[in-house]
Formats: sequence, structure tokens, C-alpha cells
Amino acid sequence: MSFLLGLTGSIGMGKSTTAQMFHAEGIPVWDADAVVAKLYQKGGAAVSSLASLSPDFVKHGAVDRSALKSWVKSEPNNLSRLESIIHPLVAQDREKFIADHAEYDLILCDIPLLFETHADEWLDAVLVVTTDPETQKSRVMARPGMDQDLFDKILARQTPNCEKIKRADYVIETKSREQTRAAVRALIQTIKDET
Repeated sequence: MSFLLGLTGSIGMGKSTTAQMFHAEGIPVWDADAVVAKLYQKGGAAVSSLASLSPDFVKHGAVDRSALKSWVKSEPNNLSRLESIIHPLVAQDREKFIADHAEYDLILCDIPLLFETHADEWLDAVLVVTTDPETQKSRVMARPGMDQDLFDKILARQTPNCEKIKRADYVIETKSREQTRAAVRALIQTIKDET
């Protein structure tokens, strides 16, 4: 039975980079965001279900994310309606990934909204990546299309960093790539030693 380690962290904390480091160490990484992107693309499993909600959600055979975003914002219940379609498809993909990689001692599940979606209830442990607020802000503001207002809105949707750290089994500070890589290697070894 594989040990399921969840990875999360607020925007700009270095989660994607950390996930890549686990992958580079030979650990299979299941990426929730990548799965959602795949579900939304042409031929994706979510396209027909979302088209049945509204034909406006699909353009050229793929989900139109901007139309979907506007709809979600237009009424409080719409996010729950969307999640009731997407979450089971994501869970199905995750279960298949875990089954397909059952021979591995450790599987990393990269889940941005880990605590918000209660994924900590089925994971064996949770890793939170963190950094200081100044580094976080400079990383986020360097992204294309980002401004202070959007950054504030994204932070408001996420569980606060201090709470994530309190609820984590493991925490890695992502000050530098070298330090993060060393911490990833040490954690892999710790988990392998303990399981």
C-alpha cells in the first residue's frame, strides 16, 4: 500500500517547484490542477456535463473558463453545482492514478485547495510549503496578469498560511532551491524509514 502524501501551500509558496523536485526524485506526482485542465480540454470528461448546464460553457469542443468563471460569480450556489460535477471526476482520476502506481512506496498528491476540499481526511500525511510574506508577494506579482486586487482575492479563498502550517504533518520552507531540494530528499527518506 502506497503512502499518500498531500502537498499544498498558498499561492507563491513554491508548491509547483516542490512537486517537480519530488518528481525528479522518482516519486509519482498526481496534480489536481492538471487533472482539471485535462477535464476541461477538448474531449475532456467534464465537457458534456458542463455543456448540459449551459451550451455557453463550451467553445470549440472545450470548456470556456472565462464563461464558467462569470457564471460561478453570478450566483452563490453555482460554485457548489460546478464542484458536484468536477469533484467526482477528479476523485476518479486520482483513484486510477494511485492504483496505476501501487508498486511505489510513496505517492505525492499536489492539491492546491487541500484543506478546503477536506483531502486531509483520506491522505496519510500533509506537507505544507511556506515562505515569508515578502518572498511570496514578489513571486506572485512577477506572474503575468497579476495585480494586488487579484492576489488579495486569491488569498481570501485560501486557508490562511498560519492555519495550514498548524494542520500540517510536515512543513518545508522554500527560501532557496538548494535548501528546498535537500528538505524534499530528507522528507522522502523519513517517510520511507517510517513506513
